[in-house]
Amino acid sequence: MPADQPAERDTATPLVLLTGAAGGVGTLMRELLPAHGYRLRSLDMVPIADEPDAVVADLADHEALRAAVRGTDAILHLAGISLESTFEKILRANIEGTYRLYEAAREEGVRRIVFASSNHAVGATPWPGPGDPPIPVDTPHRPDTFYGLSKCFGEDLAQYYWDKHGIETVSIRIGSCFPKATSVRMLSVWLSPADGARLFHSALSARDVGHTVVYGSSANTRTVWDLEPARALGYAPQDDSEIFAAELIAKEGELDPTRPEQAQLGGHFLTDPPIWPH
Repeated sequence: MPADQPAERDTATPLVLLTGAAGGVGTLMRELLPAHGYRLRSLDMVPIADEPDAVVADLADHEALRAAVRGTDAILHLAGISLESTFEKILRANIEGTYRLYEAAREEGVRRIVFASSNHAVGATPWPGPGDPPIPVDTPHRPDTFYGLSKCFGEDLAQYYWDKHGIETVSIRIGSCFPKATSVRMLSVWLSPADGARLFHSALSARDVGHTVVYGSSANTRTVWDLEPARALGYAPQDDSEIFAAELIAKEGELDPTRPEQAQLGGHFLTDPPIWPH
């Protein structure tokens, strides 16, 4: 092909804008999602060392954001503050940033967003006792932090844009997406990176989702929430945190819901929330 001729666009492979691509989950998905049949356009506030073509932009930059959204088939929105912070910082990054992303999607005609919500949107929900049913996705919002509050807003914003503008969203209340579980509490909410990619793929590809809220974890023996809505999207988790249980229980003991930091779904986010370092 002559050098002055543009390369032909691969229209058969969906192009997904991945926001927060330099973050922990974003980095994992940059590696894992292409195997599920996607091309990724990465966006973050900071450069990505191994991806020189990534878009470096703040969600507050409307024109840069709109250009990043333009021509994509869907958006996987992972950007934002992922721990507790001041309300002012949460407002700018998570609340205003998510609004600006939806506006850019509306303006550019993108009709599918996968929103990284969090279990902390319902973090003040009591930890289920033995024999209690799993926590359903329609349990009332009970945020445990300003961070959790921003995820409640994101879910409600997604519902608004579906009802008002026909933009479909799957809001995934992610548990803890790490290579391995690192606490006894995490045995219940762990999402392996491979299952994370499977879940994001299901959320990107399922038909007629409107606005659907699901929990995001692996098929953990100790799960405390209802994974059936996620399975209804076609999600088939293959991993189980139980492989880490013996080591963690020997170190920490069994989960004890009488302890304040283990009495509710959000864990230590209610008693000693980790603070965003930036």
